[in-house]
Formats: sequence, C-alpha cells, structure tokens
Amino acid sequence: TKALKAKGQQLKGAQQLRKRKIRASPRFKRPDTYRPPRTPKYARRSLPRRNSLDAFKIMQYPLTTESSMKKIEEQNTLVFIVDKRSSKPLIKDAVKRLYDIQASKVNTLIRPDGLKKAYVKLSAEHDALDVANKIGII
Repeated sequence: TKALKAKGQQLKGAQQLRKRKIRASPRFKRPDTYRPPRTPKYARRSLPRRNSLDAFKIMQYPLTTESSMKKIEEQNTLVFIVDKRSSKPLIKDAVKRLYDIQASKVNTLIRPDGLKKAYVKLSAEHDALDVANKIGII
C-alpha cells in the first residue's frame, strides 16, 4: 500500500533502488505499526534524553512555489517542508510556538524525493498573507 511504501522511504531514504524480496518461508511477519510516544507518570532515568524533534527541527523551511502561493491567497494555508519523523500534532504545536498562529488543520504527504510536505490551514482569525509577510515568504 501507499502508506507502507512511504514508511519504507522514510526509514531508508528515497535514493535506494528497490530490491525484489524473496519469501523463503511460509510464515509471514506482520509489519510494525506506528506506536505513539509514551507519556510516563515519572521518569525512569535520572537525566532525560534531549528531545531531538523540537520546533526548530520540525519546521525546516516554507515552500515558495506558485502552487503554495495560490494556497496562501485562496485557501488561507501555508505550505512547509517538515522533518520526516514529525506527526500532525507535532507540526501544529511547532507552528503555534514559532509563529504564534493557531492552525485549524494539518495535512501531510511524503514527496517522491523523500521529503515531507505539510499543508497548515490557519484558523479564521489569522490571515495567511499577513503571516507569510511576517515570516518572509512574500
């Protein structure tokens, strides 16, 4: 399926050639599924690990193509390239933290070159054109 192919590209990178898989055993192992990060009641280690996906790492850069400009003007939507491992809630929080805007919805896709693109639809009280000017897209 598309999702499994995208997951494989995310793990390996988009540059590798696809190899034919030979199934030598009759047993089929079910593929791993997404496991959300845990939220424990107390820390199991004295010094917690540094969060590798902070807001600055998640939001890599805004896209400035013609189609993304059209989205800004007509659909009140900003388009960003984000880290491949980031989820929609993480992207939503990162946008709020970095640009002080409330996102109503986030759509993501993984491009054929292996980068993840996020469409961030802003809530009605924020105008995408003003935010784009503030960021420096336009």
